[in-house]
Amino acid sequence: MNYIVYDLEFTVIRKQEWLAEIIEIGAARVKEVDGKLQIADTFQSFVKPLRDSSFTQHTTTFTGITLQDIQNAPSLASALDAFRTWIGSEPYYLCAWGPDDKYQLVKSCNEHKIPLDWIRNHNDIQKQFSKKRSTETYRQIGLKKALELLEIGFEGSHHRAVDDAVNTAKVFIAAYADFTMAENNAAEESIYTTHTVYETGDNEPNLPLGNLAELLKGLGKKDT
Repeated sequence: MNYIVYDLEFTVIRKQEWLAEIIEIGAARVKEVDGKLQIADTFQSFVKPLRDSSFTQHTTTFTGITLQDIQNAPSLASALDAFRTWIGSEPYYLCAWGPDDKYQLVKSCNEHKIPLDWIRNHNDIQKQFSKKRSTETYRQIGLKKALELLEIGFEGSHHRAVDDAVNTAKVFIAAYADFTMAENNAAEESIYTTHTVYETGDNEPNLPLGNLAELLKGLGKKDT
C-alpha cells in the first residue's frame, strides 16, 4: 500500500473577484520497506494559473514562488496527469494536513472538468493527529507544532508544497499508530459532485461549491 502525502500551494487572494488557484503540487510517497515505513520518493510540479492577474506579490511573499516559476509551468490538467502517473497503479491513500487541500483540489478539478475518481481514500491527518495529541478540545495542531511534539526538525521552506509534504510525511511515519485510514471516493460523495446551477423561487442561485466552502469554514485553516 502506498500512502501519498501531498500538499498544495495556492495564489494568495486579497480581492474578492479573484479565486485562489493551485500553483504548486508536492507529494511524498510513504511505503513499507524492510518492515518499516519510509519516504520512497517525491513529486513536485509548478502549475500555471488560468488568471495571471491573480498572481501577485502577496503570493511570492507568502510562498517564495515567483512569476518566473509559473510562467512556463504546465496547466493544472497536465500537472495532475503527471501527478497521477507518478502515483501509479498500486492501491493508495491520499493524505493531507487539514481539509483545505482536498476542498481546493476538488473545486479546481470541477472548474477544469477533470474527473474526481482518482481523489480516493482521502484522509485529513491533521484532524486525527490533533484528536490524539491536542490538550485542548477542538484545537487543531499546526504542522510546525506537530513536528515539535515529535521532536522532528523542519527541513526545507515553509509554504513550499514538496517541503511541506515531506515534513507532513515525517509526522505520518512517526505517529502512524495515531491514524486510521478511511476509504472513500470524491466522485461518489454528493457534497463534492458538480450540480447544475439553478434559480430558486427567490431568484437566488444554488451554488454547490459555495455551499461546500461554507460547510468547511468551521473546520479550520491549514496551519504550517
